[in-house]
Amino acid sequence: MCTAATYRTESFYFGRTLDYDCSYGEEITVTPQNYPLRFRYMGSMEQHYALIGMAHVEEDYPLYYDAVNEKGLCMAGLNFVGNAYYREPEESRDNVAVYELILWILGQCATVREARALLGRMNLVGTAFGENLPTAQLHWIIADREEAVTLESVREGLRVYDNPVGVLTNNPPFDMQMFQLNQYMHLSVKGPVNHFSEKLDLHAYSRGMGALGLPGDLSSTSRFVRVAFTKLNSVSGESEAESVSQFFHILGSVDQQRGCCELEDGQYEITIYTSCCNADRGIYYYTTYENHQITAVDMHREKLDGSVLTRYPLICGEQIRLQNGSI
Repeated sequence: MCTAATYRTESFYFGRTLDYDCSYGEEITVTPQNYPLRFRYMGSMEQHYALIGMAHVEEDYPLYYDAVNEKGLCMAGLNFVGNAYYREPEESRDNVAVYELILWILGQCATVREARALLGRMNLVGTAFGENLPTAQLHWIIADREEAVTLESVREGLRVYDNPVGVLTNNPPFDMQMFQLNQYMHLSVKGPVNHFSEKLDLHAYSRGMGALGLPGDLSSTSRFVRVAFTKLNSVSGESEAESVSQFFHILGSVDQQRGCCELEDGQYEITIYTSCCNADRGIYYYTTYENHQITAVDMHREKLDGSVLTRYPLICGEQIRLQNGSI
């Protein structure tokens, strides 16, 4: 599955892992301000904020997995299978199809506050992009440098939760994920102290025993706890290099290795890519499963007032630097 997180030093960072068993040809995609955005029920948006992110482009339409716009508002969609519930179009609402949602929000909102207002008028519709691309069951994290929210469309309606940890994984629903953090109040970055019994002489038997009891499996509930703890206790310098490096370490705590998560068809779920975007500067960094070198695309080096998509295929082959010669 997937994990998304925010992080703030001097700049604000946002990113996610995409954990799946196959790729759909995703690319780093820059959508400029004058690229016409066509919506199934809401007409078109001829001018809008520019954005950069990871997308599968189908029929010249960017289907974003995660993105940030030029104002620093970020958004990512993560699997929410079994709980996502979408509705039919309603005349009195802004009817937005699931595959359009990131473009709808990031195209016209500069802050989470503006996004909240837009969501208050919205009806999330389950209309598919096409026959070969069925509607995904998702929920979303929306964030700027000041706050984050989680958006879920369930049978009870559209739910917008404050997200004080700035983290999202998959199931169960977000309020239940937050509640389970109560079970881990005892976690500490410091070495363990004997609370078991005064009658026993128990002691820490090695260095590196901080965070004892932190869950280590690949379930979405465990990943939520692990990234929340890692992120909230994370320490790094303020520079871009230090901040980006630390962000990849945060999401690296839930990296999925081939062979550890077998699916029903005998395939294995892996971390296909990990992203980190400096939302203040519009720089999208990423690594892939086979390429641990951090690669970057700067949206402000593109023609943001243009009308044509800019696309960069992922660099997937491992980039190895031999320090004392060449390979």
